[in-house]
Amino acid sequence: MRASTTPLFHHLRSSAIAAACMACAGMSAWAATPAAQLPVTAQQRSTAQQVAAQGIPEADLAANAPDTYVVKRGDTLWDISRIYLQQPWRWPALWGMNLQTIANPHLIYPGQTLYLERRNGMARLVTSRSGEDEVIRISPRVRSESLSGTALPAVNQRLIEAFLVEPEVLAEGESDKAPRLVGAAQERALLSLGDRVYGRSTDQSLEMGQERQYYRVFRNALPMVDPETNAILGYEAQYLGKVQLVASERQETTLDAKGNAHTDPVPASLDITSVKEEIRAGDKLLPMPRINVTSYVPHAPDEHLQGSVVSIYGSNSVVYASRNNVIAINRGQADGVELGHVFRLMTRGARIKDKTDSDQTVIKLPNEANGLAMVFRTFNKVSYALILEAKEGVKVGDALISPDYRQ
Repeated sequence: MRASTTPLFHHLRSSAIAAACMACAGMSAWAATPAAQLPVTAQQRSTAQQVAAQGIPEADLAANAPDTYVVKRGDTLWDISRIYLQQPWRWPALWGMNLQTIANPHLIYPGQTLYLERRNGMARLVTSRSGEDEVIRISPRVRSESLSGTALPAVNQRLIEAFLVEPEVLAEGESDKAPRLVGAAQERALLSLGDRVYGRSTDQSLEMGQERQYYRVFRNALPMVDPETNAILGYEAQYLGKVQLVASERQETTLDAKGNAHTDPVPASLDITSVKEEIRAGDKLLPMPRINVTSYVPHAPDEHLQGSVVSIYGSNSVVYASRNNVIAINRGQADGVELGHVFRLMTRGARIKDKTDSDQTVIKLPNEANGLAMVFRTFNKVSYALILEAKEGVKVGDALISPDYRQ
């Protein structure tokens, strides 16, 4: 398969303009990016774009960065970033991406050859050598597939797919207003896959539509407490499973033995289609969100951001998180956090007594770099991030800083 020979940022220019037009028309779910709200001057933004288009200094390449690399099935952008860069979150600069094209990145495919172009002390990855057409070698196994469907994800998608729908951060009181399960066709306390269950709402919202309607089942919307301020950032609902609506709520009139008419509410009928944890009467229902397949690139925030780990997703009993675990952080869209932002994880130094000091002075040990995490889902005041690397266990209260920040 052949393509033009222009550098990557020329490939991106037309698609970036198209994306901007779509955003103006309200067609993009991510049109209003948090980055646009950050206090970055027009001059600073222009300079950043010009510098980014040049690539990165050769001194910032990894020690054994290859001149060519053939993309393999199973690779991720982060994997390839690690091959070429000492600081893998600088992937956009290596490609010569400007600030617009980070949100609409060039797709990379298995079988594609990447070339490291070195010029005047700067380095940049391109998909073809100067004067040559780009060639993507497609294996027979891939020929029947859509090429766009084989493009590399930023990270292993299997690690985050479930989290694109599972975590839900609710506002205060939102859980109380949600529809609820009131019972099941079979009288038993715990419900399982395939069971018919019944649900009610306060506003008759459980109504059949033209398309299949699915709901997520939740329980225990627990407060997410900011470890820095003790403020409640939102309420995280515990995901239990998924149900499909098969009949709407309605009113039904029946006659008793004496011929008297009684009009009663009839709950909606739903079938349990997946179960993560036990489901029971009283659990709440929230609509299944439309999943947006988003192309995003691991990159550092435009400005320095710092925060803390709020929780480790999945279990209240887990004390330490490790590589490939998901954490919640106390920064969100309102703070300028966006998809693909990479943060450095910092283990907070303990306060200890200096036993070498006769006065036993209490000292605070310095924070130590522990790993990296990438944001993949954002809410207003919190975000969820995948731990990409961690030397030691990550715990609630650990700090996060922009990866380029030097204390």
